[in-house]
Amino acid sequence: MIRVLIAEDMHMIRGALVALLTLEDDMEVVAELERGDEVVATALRVRPDVAVLDIDMPGLDGLTAAEHLYDELPGCRTLVLTGLSQPGNLLRALKVHVQGFIVKDAPARDLTDGIRRIARGERVIDPDLVAAALETGSSPLTARETEVLRVAATGVPVTQIATELSLSQATVRNYLSNAISKVGARNRIDAIRISRDAGWL
Repeated sequence: MIRVLIAEDMHMIRGALVALLTLEDDMEVVAELERGDEVVATALRVRPDVAVLDIDMPGLDGLTAAEHLYDELPGCRTLVLTGLSQPGNLLRALKVHVQGFIVKDAPARDLTDGIRRIARGERVIDPDLVAAALETGSSPLTARETEVLRVAATGVPVTQIATELSLSQATVRNYLSNAISKVGARNRIDAIRISRDAGWL
């Protein structure tokens, strides 16, 4: 039996995934979660073979959860579910040892086959995502610019970003200005939108 952990914040989708995998003779859903920050602790408790993670979850996004999961439980393989709108996430996923990357509107058979292949040690990546990621390219932002933009995306002012990241306000403004310029945005809000759409945040 392939032991599967599912983390998806939308109740209906999570329920559908559980129902789908329950129909498979060789799979057992050992945990279902709605928050990304519950993934590692739960996985350490139930020891899944494969973790199926949504990319957008409260508490912790799926890619960060996958990274922590690999550090804490490297034997658990990870499959991320995503939308085609964020191809840049694929490059980030590969860096954090994600073995599978499938779009949410793929046929159900793609998910069950993907879980089996990942459990066998193979890598499963949607070819349309690969093409889109190659077209979009990797993020032009430095790690610090990305961090500043990510905090800015919460809507807090420069003073609070500076406090949270232990930076001066002038440094925060410089990072924001650089990010805006690098992604070809008109302003901070536009830079956040562009970066999110590309999967760089």
